Amino acid sequence: MSISLSSLILLPIWINMSQIQQGGPDEKEKTTALKDLLSRIDLDELMKKDEPPLDFPDTLEGFEYAFNEKGQLRHIKTGEPFVFNYREDLHRWNQKRYEALGEIITKYVYDLLEKDCNLKKIFIPVDATESEPKSFIFMSEDALTNPQKLMVLIHGSGVVRAGQWARKLIINEDLDSGTQIPFIKRAMDEGYGVIVLNPNENCIEVEKPKTHVQSSSDSSDEPVEKRERKDKVSKETKKRRDFYEKYRNPQREKEMMQLYIRENGSPEEHTVYVWDHFIAKSAAENVFFVAHSYGGLAFVELMIQREADVKSKVTAVALTDSVHNVWHQEAGKTIREWMRENCCNWVSSSEPLDTSVESMLPDCPRVSAGCSERKCFGGENWE
Repeated sequence: MSISLSSLILLPIWINMSQIQQGGPDEKEKTTALKDLLSRIDLDELMKKDEPPLDFPDTLEGFEYAFNEKGQLRHIKTGEPFVFNYREDLHRWNQKRYEALGEIITKYVYDLLEKDCNLKKIFIPVDATESEPKSFIFMSEDALTNPQKLMVLIHGSGVVRAGQWARKLIINEDLDSGTQIPFIKRAMDEGYGVIVLNPNENCIEVEKPKTHVQSSSDSSDEPVEKRERKDKVSKETKKRRDFYEKYRNPQREKEMMQLYIRENGSPEEHTVYVWDHFIAKSAAENVFFVAHSYGGLAFVELMIQREADVKSKVTAVALTDSVHNVWHQEAGKTIREWMRENCCNWVSSSEPLDTSVESMLPDCPRVSAGCSERKCFGGENWE
């Protein structure tokens, strides 16, 4: 019979509880404290104790992966695709490894947008001070000056950033499947200016400053004996908490806090901001949007807030598996009518490409993308 690590760790606590429960009324307080400790122990978290360090490379080469001439991610030595379950029975560690690789790929795609697509990185807010949090978008040289047509790309929710449709497709399939690069290149070849939004870059993360807890004896007018008793209880509580934390979080990951980017704190805010400061000021007579998943919701929110401006400038909108909802977003009748004439939503379906798909909502037409969700649009999560 095998005994798990967590059982071995918890066994002394169970034995201690059993001994205490056999004692008299004076032991009830200890029993309660131990039960409270047990109720707060997460066995999954407890197993972190046996994890290898969460210390991963910061380059593709460090991971021993590279993109080949077909844009496929392959192991440098074996030529094999990416393996998620690098270590058996360590799902959390494998997920952290995958996320670390994903961050590298995000930077890799940013480089491709600038070097391969010749886009410029534009920091926002446009009037940001040197010290405040910033985001950025990408634009072609003629994005604001092209007099004829402008293409605007908006990705979905999750971990994806500017230039990506789905991280999963980039890793499992290839760059053409998972990035916006084919759209950008074709648009530029056909004479469009291009703006690539970055709606998930809403904040920056910084390490949370450590807070100093002032001892009760420093500022209390209580009797000395009472203060000493309180301090003793506080120290014992801290000792128990530290003991628990040792097992709950052995990797001691840094505690982070988020600093939101002014006027870009959500995908919806970001889309409106880029409209006001860039798209609305562009010279293009015809503006076209391509929006995936939550990007469709962000576009509908833009319409709600800037209806007249959008109608006067936007010619057509291509949505892919959009999650917008005209009822929940309270889009008015005139918006719904405009969407029926100017928008189309290509959705995951086994039906042939462009086959009409029934919709429950009275907005834009829905047609088949000609493939399942996994093949068409991937998704933002690994599993």
